[in-house]
This record gives sequence, structure tokens and C-alpha cells, in this order.
Amino acid sequence: MKEKVLNLVGSRLNKLDLWIDDVYVDKENENTYVHIVLDSKKIIPLNKVVMATRIINPLLDDVDLVEGSYILDIYAKEKGGNIDE
Repeated sequence: MKEKVLNLVGSRLNKLDLWIDDVYVDKENENTYVHIVLDSKKIIPLNKVVMATRIINPLLDDVDLVEGSYILDIYAKEKGGNIDE
């Protein structure tokens, strides 16, 4: 799954200084979720997650990643340690 998404997105996130760290599918009750975890060398502000979502979402709409409908969940990887790092 991760390789498929990486191939679709390609280098489009480079201009945001972001990359895809992980992709996984999860089922909760009757819902299927496709989770995409973004990472960067710096803390990722919410507006960059929104910009990345606007890049990724239409690309995924054109392909069948999972059977049936799903909820796309794109979020930033948690950074630990000192914020000033």
C-alpha cells in the first residue's frame, strides 16, 4: 500500500519539505480508513498538512487503493523532544 501511494504522489510533496512516512489501512466498525503519515525535518504546521492533503486526495480519487469506500486520514508524524531542535 505504501509503495502504491509513494508512486502516485512521487515528488509532489518536495516543495512542502514533506515526505510520506507510512501508509496503512485500518477498519473500525463499518468504516475503512486509509491513514497517511507525513514527516519532515521540522515540526509540520497544520497548514502544510492541509496543502499536502490537497495534493494527495485528488491523486487517490483516480485509483482504487482499497475495495469499496474509505475515509482518508492524513496527519503529521508526532515529533518528540525539544521544539527548538
